[in-house]
Amino acid sequence: MTSYCFPATDQATLPIAGSPDLFPVRRIFCVGRNYEAHAAEMGNTVDRAAPFYFTKSAHALLQSGQDMPYPQGTRDLHHEIELVVAIGKSVGLENPPPEEVEIFGYAVGLDMTRRDLQAAAKDGRKPWDTGKDFENSAIIGPITPAVDTLLDAASIRLDVNGETRQSAPLTDMVHSVPEIIAHLSTLYRLRSGDLIMTGTPAGVGAVVAGDTLIGSIDGLEGVRTKVV
Repeated sequence: MTSYCFPATDQATLPIAGSPDLFPVRRIFCVGRNYEAHAAEMGNTVDRAAPFYFTKSAHALLQSGQDMPYPQGTRDLHHEIELVVAIGKSVGLENPPPEEVEIFGYAVGLDMTRRDLQAAAKDGRKPWDTGKDFENSAIIGPITPAVDTLLDAASIRLDVNGETRQSAPLTDMVHSVPEIIAHLSTLYRLRSGDLIMTGTPAGVGAVVAGDTLIGSIDGLEGVRTKVV
């Protein structure tokens, strides 16, 4: 029997729509600048040759419906609504072909960002970790199994206090889900439980304590949180 020097961290999980089972979360990959209009509003251009990534830790996960405490260390907390891809079975090869990486399902997520810390990191040519990877910064709704999902004509939307902040068709993504999986698979061995947050459309902005955020994608369970 394995003995730990202190209690092991609980497994991060997400609910699965229509099922009593839970989805165990392993890693969270995030795609940067995957909507041209959002890149432009941040003063950047997109790289159409290949996507680029940053990561969030499993400890960043917050389930939909839970309140998000306003994080320490920032005075400029921003919302970013995103399509989330949940990885199921994979063959475990070094560079698996895309068809060998199973998409278990999809969800709606919020990539919450300490924008002031991210901006300072960019200015200093430093990593974005403090701006992106912090507690409760990946707020994700229930996963809808891929067999129950059709996203071909779906749109993504975020309302803050009843006012629409972000809205776009998913077809605005520079790099599609299959393209992202194909490229990411050359860099990492994707495994069951990995999540991919696929980027955010234009309209990102600040939120403060008391704000209620409701995100949706056609055909999926939504995501909801209140900043407290």
